[in-house]
Amino acid sequence: MRAATIVVIVVSSVVSLRAAAPQAQPVPQPFPRPGAPAVPPPPTAAQPARPPQPSQPAASPAARTADGAPTEVTLGVPIYPGAQFITSYDAGRGQRYYLFGTAASFVELVSYYRTILKQRGDLVYEVPATHQFDVGRFDNDTMAFPPGVTIKDFQSDLSQGFPNPKPGGQPARFPTILQIVPVPSK
Repeated sequence: MRAATIVVIVVSSVVSLRAAAPQAQPVPQPFPRPGAPAVPPPPTAAQPARPPQPSQPAASPAARTADGAPTEVTLGVPIYPGAQFITSYDAGRGQRYYLFGTAASFVELVSYYRTILKQRGDLVYEVPATHQFDVGRFDNDTMAFPPGVTIKDFQSDLSQGFPNPKPGGQPARFPTILQIVPVPSK
């Protein structure tokens, strides 16, 4: 009977130790997450719409256009006239970045944003030509990307441009891509 008591004590000790053991930490994920959907799918009638999270204000009617594209109000910077919204990606740390395609040349876009933002910006790469304008302060503790406008030339001897993801969309290829990372709302 004494051995049975010891077995019960040992088994109950193991069970209580397992229950008290800390849960395994989730594996950190890189950002942006490959394979993650670019834009969350719209809720269907069968799914109830989720209310906005307390840290995120509800979207105003002017926050998105009918096709789901963000507006200048949402982004906090002007969108080049005629630029077409392509998609947005989760940048991590509560940030998103937004891609637009345009038929305008790299030089036209750089000139436009120099005038509108009243700054010269920086030529980050000569080939492929990439120019960046900062539109807010970067906080390493809370941001994944610095807020800004980045213009990239996708047209070269090797490339006719960035393919338009919309079937039959015009132009078929965008010579220039515009990436906007808005200043996070507080």
